[in-house]
Amino acid sequence: MNYVPKYDAGFKPMINVLREFTRDAEREGSSPLKLCVERNGGYNYIYEMKIFAAEDKNERNYAVAERIVKALLWVCGGYKIYVSGSKYIADRLKQDYSATGKRAFDADFMSGVYERPFEVVYAEGEEFPKLNKCSLKVGGNLNGCRIGFDAGGSDRKVSAVIDGVPVYSEEVVWHPKTQSDPQYHYDGIMAAMKTAASKMPRVDAIGVSSAGVYIDNKIMVASLFLKVPKDQFESKVKNMYIDIAKEFGCPLEVANDGDVTSLAGAMDLGDDRILGIAMGTSEAGGYINEEGGLNGWLSELAFVPVDADPDAMADEWSGDIGCGVKYFSQDSVIKLAAAAGVKFEEGLSPAEKLKQVQGMFGDGSGIAEQIFRDIGYYLGYTIPFYAEFYSIKHVLLLGRVTSGKGGDIVLSAAREVLDNEFPEYSSIKIEMPDESNRRVGQSIAAASLPACK
Repeated sequence: MNYVPKYDAGFKPMINVLREFTRDAEREGSSPLKLCVERNGGYNYIYEMKIFAAEDKNERNYAVAERIVKALLWVCGGYKIYVSGSKYIADRLKQDYSATGKRAFDADFMSGVYERPFEVVYAEGEEFPKLNKCSLKVGGNLNGCRIGFDAGGSDRKVSAVIDGVPVYSEEVVWHPKTQSDPQYHYDGIMAAMKTAASKMPRVDAIGVSSAGVYIDNKIMVASLFLKVPKDQFESKVKNMYIDIAKEFGCPLEVANDGDVTSLAGAMDLGDDRILGIAMGTSEAGGYINEEGGLNGWLSELAFVPVDADPDAMADEWSGDIGCGVKYFSQDSVIKLAAAAGVKFEEGLSPAEKLKQVQGMFGDGSGIAEQIFRDIGYYLGYTIPFYAEFYSIKHVLLLGRVTSGKGGDIVLSAAREVLDNEFPEYSSIKIEMPDESNRRVGQSIAAASLPACK
């Protein structure tokens, strides 16, 4: 490992751990392990790897296999894990991914998203599922009069788009994360939709981009509705976008904002296999596959493990360590700044702390430059791990962490790591859209989600 983050010398990239593990297993005698994660509609994803054949290596086998399972769950999503090749690993996963296990958070989250009990199944031979891929062809539909709505945590954006040309757009400040009354959300969304509709002769389709998890246009998990009580979420929030679209009598498509960002990039670049990574309050992800569509995956990269250091920082929500949110968000900047000895004023919000570090460029200390270089090193070692699951031609970087000089340093450092440590991935392009393209492109991409006559 030739690029060690200065302010996080213990960083142990998952890709390095996986490759060392595979080499050792092949040298000492290996056997195949197959993992399948099943989600809604019977769709699934299958990952195959080599593990040690010797039973005295069961602990080492499990340590790596469990991290792969964790990654698969948050990349692809699913409520059922099939294991072939090791009953020991299957039994340990059952224990850890139970209501009282170490991964209770993950099991409970996935059970809620897919509205099914979480299961781990040991399955050999014909009992192990066959691959059932999904490719959702969404976006790129520019015909007709369309509404594109982008639900953000601090403002909501809406555009009226006629035959691919935005004829009106607006941004309105709102505070959805602090509101417990779902009527506040409904009224705000409906007001935006009606404003956009008033700028066109008719409404042929509505596309929605929003942070969160969406299944069949239903809101399953979304931070915008954080304060809404659970019973009201079920009765008044889950089908909110569907209900609003019914009032307009037109087709609807709701997608995660990371996927819509990737779609905007695909439309702008005229290409596919685009992984979008947004570094902001958290780490968000989205992906456009080789067919120009969506895989129907979660791509919740914030919870994908990227660091195997046993002393890595824990995420406060899930309780797990080494996951992406602490490496590719404002939390990462704050963590590295603290390690560098930066002192923050009492009461500053995470966003204000990020702004303070970004204001340190050129102060002569070199601390800000090194912090963003360290994040670039994180990224350079993490892209090859993401490539275990995604086929990648482009990595699109977004979010407030990548704004200004810091973003340029992150990109440059990641590029250096890829070129020198992982030449097989040197063809991957790492890019950042400019602000104007990001805003307009996002609204057109959201509006283009649904197909209509």
